[in-house]
Amino acid sequence: MHILGVNHINLAGSAELIERCRAFYIEVLGLTEGHRPQFMSRGFWLYAEDQPIVHLRIKEEGRDTRGTNALDHIAFTCDGFDAAMERLRERGIAFTVDPARDTKPAQLFFEDPSGLGLELQFL
Repeated sequence: MHILGVNHINLAGSAELIERCRAFYIEVLGLTEGHRPQFMSRGFWLYAEDQPIVHLRIKEEGRDTRGTNALDHIAFTCDGFDAAMERLRERGIAFTVDPARDTKPAQLFFEDPSGLGLELQFL
């Protein structure tokens, strides 16, 4: 077996939290909602170009047995550093900039509505 790359991330929570996350990833990161197969669970798939990279799943009360996890953050490769900072500022989203010496121009760190850490790495 060989790992070939990251396929997607999956976030699960209440219907209210998942709706807030859906809006956040669309409005803040510019992902688009697209086709999701008809699974037994409810949710959304959010796309970057033609790839469904963020899967959102509504946890069903009493039926969902999956526990919590220790996921710290998810990193997205991006372009448009200045535009990204402006977009976050316009929406009142607090972020930090990590001007690591070997990354250009920098990395941005912030959180989604569920508290999940997000990192934007720029080309």
